[in-house]
Amino acid sequence: MEEENKKKRAVKKTVEKEENSTPKNNKEQTPKKRSNGAKKKESTKETGKKENPSKVNTSQEKKTTKVAKEEKPKKETPLAEEKTQVKANEEKKEKKIEKKEPEVIEVIVEKPSGFNVLEVVIIMFITLCFGGLLGSALTYAVANKNEIITSIPSELKEFVNTYNNIKEEYYEEVDEKKLLDAGIKGMIGYLGDKYSVYMDQETSEEFNEKVEGEYVGIGSEIRRMTDGTTIISNPFENGPAQKAGLQVGDVILKINGVEIGDKTLQQISSEVKGKAGTSVLITVKRGEEELEVTVIRENVEISSVYHKTYLENEKKIGYIRIDIFAANTTKQFEQALLELEKEEIQALAIDVRNNSGGYLSTVKDIASLFLKKGDNIYQLDTKGNIEIIKDNTNASRTYPVAVIINQASASASEILASAIKESYVGGEVVGVHSYGKGTVQKAYDLSSGVTVKYTIQKWLTPNGNWIHETGVTPTKEVTLDSIYYENPVEENDNQLKEAIKLLGEKE
Repeated sequence: MEEENKKKRAVKKTVEKEENSTPKNNKEQTPKKRSNGAKKKESTKETGKKENPSKVNTSQEKKTTKVAKEEKPKKETPLAEEKTQVKANEEKKEKKIEKKEPEVIEVIVEKPSGFNVLEVVIIMFITLCFGGLLGSALTYAVANKNEIITSIPSELKEFVNTYNNIKEEYYEEVDEKKLLDAGIKGMIGYLGDKYSVYMDQETSEEFNEKVEGEYVGIGSEIRRMTDGTTIISNPFENGPAQKAGLQVGDVILKINGVEIGDKTLQQISSEVKGKAGTSVLITVKRGEEELEVTVIRENVEISSVYHKTYLENEKKIGYIRIDIFAANTTKQFEQALLELEKEEIQALAIDVRNNSGGYLSTVKDIASLFLKKGDNIYQLDTKGNIEIIKDNTNASRTYPVAVIINQASASASEILASAIKESYVGGEVVGVHSYGKGTVQKAYDLSSGVTVKYTIQKWLTPNGNWIHETGVTPTKEVTLDSIYYENPVEENDNQLKEAIKLLGEKE
């Protein structure tokens, strides 16, 4: 018997060893990847009347980092030139667009700030247990410092008591902040939801810059060239870099007197950023001359909207690309739409390819510009309670509208596509199935600088469909031609061409 047990243990160890040696897939992507679209936009784009709309460049010759967006760029390239954004200490490697799924930002319903960790624990507990309405009321109460601890559930009192007991009685010193952080992380981890996360301070800053649409910096793109040099590639008009005298092609040698050496674009980004009103000394080489330029950092607004016009079948077709549904995107979109309508467009294409989401209020406001008062924009499912969100504005349009999507169009992009598809008369959706994210998140900025974000609701299309992990089905399916990956220029962007053609054929 003993010999038999030994054999069994040996077999068990062998199996465990084989299992442990098996490579694991560490990706946390939601729906399975489709091969017929483009990857999430990893770069930011400029806004201008003469720039082409393409968003992704598959070229591996250069890496570009963007400190901010220019409002009036000079380049014309479709879905086109890929630039890594240097506004959030973030460097992203260029990859073939068919190789990468989107980094979804989520649909954010709101983002209050200034809470301490314990207050967020209370708010999270109530919201997750009893729903968003009570959680929102509790958020207001905590923000106004009302006395609420005595009315919280006994389970949360146990949490607070445990925290106090450990803090006071544990035999070694305990970092109170880290202890509370661990409590929040534990709750978030229990949810098993990749959209519910605890973000450290650096990640929070990156996240906030994306969704707020602004940052503090020098207002320029910088680019890493194939020879290893780093250059000023696009100082924005009237931005701090341009006002200080930096020019396109200036080779960056030092930041604040320290050579950049082999620092990454992310590291350089971190060094040129700072508080508004402070200065950074940038040493550059211009031709054979070495110059020291002092730049005063300023708040820089990030452009998330670009527009132009096309002529198709003797009709003027407007085109608007939305890169992200940030806090300032509605204002930019309204301005672009106004300019296009002054040009008397007869139809409109809205491009949300590679747009990973943003604020729920932003996409609601943009959709309301097109739908009629009383039309359904989307629905919210809060623990089985359905709320239909309708257009309550007097603004509307009647000309044909098509939304262009790909499998990296996620969250708020899918809300807009669904609203046009299901609630706008004659609305079209062109491209391939979108990403498929049908949930809504709430985010809290803590006073410590970190952010807690967790899912509170499902969102449904105007007709009540949940597209989670399936995506929005286009009314006209168009797969991006493989030639585009080899040469990403507007002439090869057949998805855009098909959308413009479809609009040109409509009465």
